[in-house]
Amino acid sequence: MDQQQQRIGIMGGTFDPIHIGHLVTAETVRLAFNLDKVIFVPAGLPPNKQSASITSIRHRYIMTVMATYSNPYFFVSSIEMDRPGPSYTIDTIREFCALYGRKTEFFFITGSDAVTDLPTWKEVDSLLTICQFVVAARPGCSIAVDKAINYFDGMQRQRIHRFATKELEISSTDIRERVKKGFSIKYIVPESVENYILKEGLYANSK
Repeated sequence: MDQQQQRIGIMGGTFDPIHIGHLVTAETVRLAFNLDKVIFVPAGLPPNKQSASITSIRHRYIMTVMATYSNPYFFVSSIEMDRPGPSYTIDTIREFCALYGRKTEFFFITGSDAVTDLPTWKEVDSLLTICQFVVAARPGCSIAVDKAINYFDGMQRQRIHRFATKELEISSTDIRERVKKGFSIKYIVPESVENYILKEGLYANSK
């Protein structure tokens, strides 16, 4: 396949830390949408979390590389780590368009929590023009997601795909809390990520 005709998934997120739920979602979407690859993009400075305590991008990037290394279809980009200022999705997708060519189809993979704020994202109309969205939502979840999707008109709405995923009750917030309390995170994150968290002392003293 010509490089300019690829179908590429972009999975953005804080990944603080990345966990099994992220990986299962990415692989499921890759197969369902016939994607050539999925590029994970750890957020440099999420606009909606500027005042929150976020682990260093260096740690989050390394953990993401570790977690995805064994999958030949998974890749990790430092594009938001290298760009100063808040990490806006529109800027990231535009950079990927310049890199891969405008004939490439991009699918931004996100969770139901993030998409509820989609109408407020920077230049969201332009964003939906240059990439499609895949919203990974558990069955029966939630009215807020439908409300966000229905905010857009017919053509834009067609570029937002609600995709049911397996119900994995895993969150990065819960993982950080488990580490802080001294509980096991084995099998919730890849073994390499678990070892890195313990070795670097991440989350043990988080607030």
